[in-house]
Amino acid sequence: MILFLAISKKRIYFEISCITNYMPNNQFKRGELYSVINGMASTAVARRLQKNFRQAGLDITIEQWSVLYHLWKEDCLSQQELCNRTFRDKPSITRLIDNLEKQKLVKRIPSKEDRRINLVCLTEAARPLQDLTIDLANQTMVEALVGVTRDEIETVKSVFQRVYDNLT
Repeated sequence: MILFLAISKKRIYFEISCITNYMPNNQFKRGELYSVINGMASTAVARRLQKNFRQAGLDITIEQWSVLYHLWKEDCLSQQELCNRTFRDKPSITRLIDNLEKQKLVKRIPSKEDRRINLVCLTEAARPLQDLTIDLANQTMVEALVGVTRDEIETVKSVFQRVYDNLT
């Protein structure tokens, strides 16, 4: 039995319970499902992407990159729209945009239709990063998916989409 490091006795009990007890439909042990929910694979990919950014001399975080990515797809989005697209709350997006502004990668522009809304727009300095960072993200996914078949990838995508749809 694998025990995860835990800070409290309650946490240890929870982890043991997750590993040894079954879900009602007997498809997953609780520990297996907990690992999926915990996002271990997602965290590993994110860490590798951050490492690849650093090795390429890029001074952006993956969180900042996710904002840039959505702006490359559609420039000049509202902060609220960036919240929706990146699944982040308003304070987190504000902090990310503040830091991207300090790096001169984005600028806030008041909306012409509604002065309460700020549009976040790319600067010219952000445009050359698009191809490099997308290439690094693709390289990271190639590294992550070694030994995984196209059918397995499609199955995982389908299952995760169904889980997402069930909960939203």
